[in-house]
Amino acid sequence: MSKTKTKKYRGSRTYGGGTSKNRRGAGNRGGRGNAGARKHNVTRSMKRGQTFGKYGFEVPKKKDIYKESIVNVGELDELIEQLVDDGVAEKKEGAYHINLDSLEINKVLGAGNVTKTLVVTARKFSNAAKDKIESSNGTCIESK
Repeated sequence: MSKTKTKKYRGSRTYGGGTSKNRRGAGNRGGRGNAGARKHNVTRSMKRGQTFGKYGFEVPKKKDIYKESIVNVGELDELIEQLVDDGVAEKKEGAYHINLDSLEINKVLGAGNVTKTLVVTARKFSNAAKDKIESSNGTCIESK
């Protein structure tokens, strides 16, 4: 009957582990935790499924804080008759009346041309939008 390993190494001080400094501390494993994951422990980190570096694009947080919904006066001028048919706007005394607060549009910008008389109610107007609406005999009503 052969000896068991425990009995074989009794009295040998290191039990087959080489010099007395081997098998001591984290130096024996190449560091603690994820140490050396990009150097000497690459295979171990790959087996664990660890990835390194940044991936993708993240929108800066300050851009998400405040967004204004907008519309241009040119778009309003083109779509006003369709909006009257849908019941969103009304035609009174030759002028088109529209309340953009009910459509959750905050600001009117000045791109495009205005050919019809518009009475627009919104929270904000750009200077160009005000000039274009008022030059076609319309009015801008600021709500709060």
